Amino acid sequence: MAVTGWLESLRAAEKTALLQDGRRKVHYLFPDGKEMAEEYDEKTSELLVRKWRVKSALGALGQWQIEVGEPAPHGAGSLGPELIKESNANVCQPIFMRKDTKMSFQWRIRNLPYPQDVYSVCADQKERCVVVRTTNKKYYKKFSIPDLDRYQLPLDDSLLSSAHANCTLIISYQKPKEVLLAEAELQKELKKVKTAHSSDGDCKTQ
Repeated sequence: MAVTGWLESLRAAEKTALLQDGRRKVHYLFPDGKEMAEEYDEKTSELLVRKWRVKSALGALGQWQIEVGEPAPHGAGSLGPELIKESNANVCQPIFMRKDTKMSFQWRIRNLPYPQDVYSVCADQKERCVVVRTTNKKYYKKFSIPDLDRYQLPLDDSLLSSAHANCTLIISYQKPKEVLLAEAELQKELKKVKTAHSSDGDCKTQ
C-alpha cells in the first residue's frame, strides 16, 4: 500500500529534532541524500513548515524548496508554474503560500482584490493538479498536491473548496482519511525521536 510505503520511508530516514521558540523542528535525511525539514507547533502538532533540499549532480547542496509555510523572499524556492496577468503595474503581485490545518491542505493567495464570483478553482484529473483562474483573465495558476502523489491517492474534486476575504483567496482540500491516519502514525513515530532543546545546540533544520 502506497500510504504505508511513504510512512516506511519516513521511519527509515535519519531524523534529528529540536524544540525551539514553541516549535518542534524535525530534520530528515533519506538514504538517497534528499533532505526534508518540518516544523510543528509544539502544543497542537500542527504542521507549520515543510521544505526539501537535494544535492546537485556534483554533490553540492541546493536551495531549500518550500512546500508548506511562508514563501522565501523574492520567490526563491517557489514550487510550480505561475502566470500573472496584471495590467496595473502598481498593484501588488499575488503571493502564493500553503498553510495547512489539521483537517485540510490549504493554500492562500494574497493580493487578489477581485470579488468571489470571478474565481474558478477546479481539479485537473489528467495533470493531477489544482487550477485557479479568473474570468477577467488577470490571474492563472496551477499547482499539485505532493501529499496525494506521495500516498498515491486520487485527486477528488468534491474535497476541494474556496473562499475569498480581505483580498485573499483561500483554497482548501479536505484531507482523505488515509492521510489523517498516516499523519497520526507519523506523530507517534516522531515522539520516539530524541529531541534537543535550543539551549543544547543547533539542529540541521536551521
